[in-house]
Amino acid sequence: MENPRRASRLSHDARILLLALGAGLPSVLLCIILLAWDNHSARVQWTFDSLIVLCWLGFAFAARARVVGSLRTVSNLLEAMREGDYSIRGRSENPRDPLGEVMQQVNAMAATLQGQRLGALEATALLRKVMEEIDVAVFAFDPQHALRLVNRAGERLLARPAERLLGRDATSLGLAEYLSGEPERTVQRAFSGATGRWGIRRSQFREGGLPHQLIVVSDLTRPLREQELQAWQRLVRVLGHELNNSLAPIKSIAQSLNFLLEMNPLPEDWVEDMSRGLTVIAGRSESLSRFMSSYARLAKLPAPRLERIEVNALLRRVTVLETRMQVFFEECPSTTIQGDPDQLEQVLINLIRNAVDASLETGGRVFVRHTHAQDSAEITVRDEGPGLSNTGNLFVPFFTTKRGGSGIGLVLSRQIAEAHGGSLDLRNAASGPGCEAILSLPLA
Repeated sequence: MENPRRASRLSHDARILLLALGAGLPSVLLCIILLAWDNHSARVQWTFDSLIVLCWLGFAFAARARVVGSLRTVSNLLEAMREGDYSIRGRSENPRDPLGEVMQQVNAMAATLQGQRLGALEATALLRKVMEEIDVAVFAFDPQHALRLVNRAGERLLARPAERLLGRDATSLGLAEYLSGEPERTVQRAFSGATGRWGIRRSQFREGGLPHQLIVVSDLTRPLREQELQAWQRLVRVLGHELNNSLAPIKSIAQSLNFLLEMNPLPEDWVEDMSRGLTVIAGRSESLSRFMSSYARLAKLPAPRLERIEVNALLRRVTVLETRMQVFFEECPSTTIQGDPDQLEQVLINLIRNAVDASLETGGRVFVRHTHAQDSAEITVRDEGPGLSNTGNLFVPFFTTKRGGSGIGLVLSRQIAEAHGGSLDLRNAASGPGCEAILSLPLA
């Protein structure tokens, strides 16, 4: 029920009228009393009294109308803005008086809201245009899992127009399973409009104070095929290069030996020539066999067996294995990581061996240390060698700049690091000669 005290209160215009009447009441009473004291006729007295009262009431109601009219003008302007009409402006006779300042502020607010509304409309139009043109399916669901927004790519994916999709629940559209669980996933499935491998990402946003879910479905088939093609091309190029390096001399020597056997009579040193040629063929065949074994080792890396590892102890073990020069190990605060000790030792042995090989060329030194980041440990192996001249092929399989190198050490090391959820990076030292190998591994 309405509060009776609040209901009994006078309106603003009634209070203005009473104040105006109250302001003139003393003067009106004084004039009536003075007229009564003078010796005037009753007709004259009533005439002047009526004139005074009419003027008093007229000015009071005029003051009320003036105030109420201004307030109603401001109210109409605000109501128009509330309805979304920002084109109406208020005017005042004197912009410097309080009413004029109010009108100026209201007009400024209307102009600001009009500009913001225009910007919002343009941004919305741009967003809709972008959503329609991108080749990624976008679906927005409300809290009841009903579809509220879909772009053109989503229509093609489900093979139905938006008019037949909007308002339907996620279960009937075949998307309910993606509204829960992992926010990012890769799936192989067939939709109504396409079949392939899809990357699905889910996020949340709020509209009208209610949480909504946004599902983005991107086709990974073509990018994966392009990457697969590039991988095959690189593999064929590397294999072809290695096979040609081995088969070309084998073919040449075999032809020479065949020509030697066709000679009649055979030369006196034909046995020596045959032995030397067969030795070369055997050596190249063994080299080719080692190459294929290295490739098999790279392709069949086992999954790491994780356990807690103290980094200082791990680095002490691997640094003492290098006998060609002293490796300077800087003891750092104790840090524990999660990893496979055998695989990580192999990575660090490879990195330290490469650093020593580079430092031996220039007579430099090798330093090993680690730092503790927010959620990972970074192990740095730094040398004082000539540095890196070509960083683009460092992690290309079988690419090597070392004499007799296999070209799989760094590739295998990065593969082990990524299998542990970490990373491996090589770069030239920021200060001084040489390069740094930075192995980042997640903390336990």
